[in-house]
Amino acid sequence: MDIKDLGEFGLIDRLTKDIQPKNASTLYGVGDDCAVMHYPDKEVLVTSDMLMEGIHFDLVYTPLEQLGYKAAMVNISDIFAMNGTPQQIIVSIAIDKRMTVEDVEAIYRGMKKACAKWNVDIVGGDTTTSLTGLAISVTCIGYADKNDIVYRHGANETDLICVTGDLGSAYMGLQILEREKTVYYQQIDEYNNKVKAAQKAGDETELKKLRAQRRQVEDFEPDFAGKEYLIDRQLKPEARGDVIEALRQRGIHPTAMMDISDGLSSELHHICSQSHCGCRIYEKEIPIDYQTASTCEEFNMNLTTAALNGGEDYELLFTVPIGDHERLADLEGIHQIGYITKESLGMYLVTRDDNEFELQAQGWNPLKG
Repeated sequence: MDIKDLGEFGLIDRLTKDIQPKNASTLYGVGDDCAVMHYPDKEVLVTSDMLMEGIHFDLVYTPLEQLGYKAAMVNISDIFAMNGTPQQIIVSIAIDKRMTVEDVEAIYRGMKKACAKWNVDIVGGDTTTSLTGLAISVTCIGYADKNDIVYRHGANETDLICVTGDLGSAYMGLQILEREKTVYYQQIDEYNNKVKAAQKAGDETELKKLRAQRRQVEDFEPDFAGKEYLIDRQLKPEARGDVIEALRQRGIHPTAMMDISDGLSSELHHICSQSHCGCRIYEKEIPIDYQTASTCEEFNMNLTTAALNGGEDYELLFTVPIGDHERLADLEGIHQIGYITKESLGMYLVTRDDNEFELQAQGWNPLKG
């Protein structure tokens, strides 16, 4: 269905007609000039992310439902990274002439799945047209008690540095997607060149043969065998609210925390610069999945570089007092990778052979030339 057949308000009604608020803080959601929310005795947390086609995602290999899921989940992750509880999101989408009603519904379907997982309400937003491709902007609202909020600037000397899950997998998933995209376009180019050559030669037999092969070329199947985990990590990241809940149950309160969106090295720089401290992390302690390691070998890439600088893992990086070591030790999926030092000692990676290299912030920077 063409979006113009519905119009803006018809599209909004279609996308939001089944949304029912689940949180007591949502007094009124979609349907008026503003959503109305109420947070008695709580600090309100607000975060926003924008995803731009050609910069943050490629529709050649990104399913729209997974794109919607990711757009919501990366914002939810930011609330968890402050030790907060996400409650609502506001969604704004700029769509171009390629998009149908069903396409936009697929994006919203993904968002709704992400929100349902963490009991988050969609309470409003905006839709408009775009001349430069698809754009999605999501604002997430949450809350936390004043004393529970964890900032980036709270790390202290001797604190342990911890990360959740594994690192580098989303980046290697991106490498696989980009490789298969290249293979796909190479096949299209080869096919078109053969058609042009046959047309120039007037070879009707060859042209008939090529026409029969057209569907086979267009129905290209990417090779993701054995790499499904990496593809999911890139296209469908998960916010680590489970870790936040586990830490709360243990009575562990991080001193500094953020999610890993731009790469471990860049995020460590943020924490250390804002906390006025240094750090030592150990290469052998950085958690890396087997599929990530094997794919780095396949692409002839340095495994540690991918883990340090890849980004988009949306795992949590946090520091805790050294006295919490034993309480953390048996928590599944949490890895102690180093410790906080004095600022004068700098930020260093200790390699497997005990050499030290200064950590460089080489993660994703969308505004870098």
